[in-house]
Amino acid sequence: MISNRRRRTVRGALAAVAVTVAMAATAGTSFASGDPAGAAQRARAAAGAEQQQAGKAQGAASAAPADGAVETPSFPMLGVHKTTTELYMYWTDDQGGFKPREYVTSGFDAFADSIDVDNDKDGWSDHTWNVYKDGKLTYSWVDDDLEYHSNQVGTGWNIYPTVLSPGSIGGAPEADLIGLDKAGVLWGYLGYADGTLTPRMRIGGGWGQYTQLAGQGDLTGDDKPDIVARDTSGVLWLYKGTGDYKVPFATRTRIGAGWNTYDRLLSVGDLNADGVADLIARKPNGDLFRYSGTGNAGSVFGSPAKIGHGFQIYNLL
Repeated sequence: MISNRRRRTVRGALAAVAVTVAMAATAGTSFASGDPAGAAQRARAAAGAEQQQAGKAQGAASAAPADGAVETPSFPMLGVHKTTTELYMYWTDDQGGFKPREYVTSGFDAFADSIDVDNDKDGWSDHTWNVYKDGKLTYSWVDDDLEYHSNQVGTGWNIYPTVLSPGSIGGAPEADLIGLDKAGVLWGYLGYADGTLTPRMRIGGGWGQYTQLAGQGDLTGDDKPDIVARDTSGVLWLYKGTGDYKVPFATRTRIGAGWNTYDRLLSVGDLNADGVADLIARKPNGDLFRYSGTGNAGSVFGSPAKIGHGFQIYNLL
């Protein structure tokens, strides 16, 4: 019998693969259960979980609070090839970088984003919001019996050029979503356990001055999710999480300038298993850098460390 800890680990890895494969296979079809990932993807996910389990368990144990909850999970990075629309997955290596890529599926051009969340606080993805280019939003997961499920949550999400989940912006166990519309207004949606969402709540206007938003977890050491935003002049700003869904972010704090050297900023949570969210930055030539989170609001990131090259071929998710 698989132990509960290992079952959660394998399920989290399987979910990351099965959800993305099923997204491409179903192309918008919503269904209740089944195994669209197939035996090959099942084996691949289990193998990935086995490879990561030892290092991840050590890192998560050292970073977790006394109750065992992991406030800043680690998610795989997805890359959609700009020419072939093939989807590749990059597992974190828990040392600040990624393992060699794994091919997942082809025909991923119908999807705008894939947003992993960790609602059970075990450090792994257990649910995924899938944003389609036609505006559909679905919520997918793999249960304890390793069966895949997907429900349609809503439509019209193509009004948002940017959608992300920093975590729980209101303090509930479940992760929430934020969306930035084309008019520069930021909106918040509180998430339920089944992936459904509350009606949207206006966070604030003026966000159109930013060209990139990123964040997935805690950057400042207070167990509240934070985000960063880059403005048109290349200055990066920290928006510290408050834990109050009505006003989820505090007044911005300047991190630094010169961030226009990058064409993509994103976070997949904790890359080096220290319990703090990190930032990934890509240059137009494809060089990939990690900015390790410090857990200190006064000095949010350490110096950049190059962790890869050739990533200009992807739309990174």
